Amino acid sequence: MSAPFPVNDQNFQNQVLESETVTVTDFWAEWCGPCKLIAPVLDEIATEYDGKLKVAKLDVDANPSTAMAYGVMSIPTLLVFKGGKPVERIVGYMPKERLLSRITPHLS
Repeated sequence: MSAPFPVNDQNFQNQVLESETVTVTDFWAEWCGPCKLIAPVLDEIATEYDGKLKVAKLDVDANPSTAMAYGVMSIPTLLVFKGGKPVERIVGYMPKERLLSRITPHLS
């Protein structure tokens, strides 16, 4: 069973950009209400799609460099990375089905 895992400015390159698995990175902060709403949805997705995708979580307050590098202006922002490149940007909370409709096309 897979679960979302923390990443930071130091290990983002290795954990996300160099990953051979599609990685959904959740740019979030502790004080963000919508971030707390989407967290359990991402937990479910990480478990259900174990082996097909990974879910990384990057705290924007503790890791501003990576957030700035990808132009994250509001949170939650989810970036789907495939082959080291961002292929989808999802801003704000959305229900699981809608979220999956934006993520799953990148799994093939």
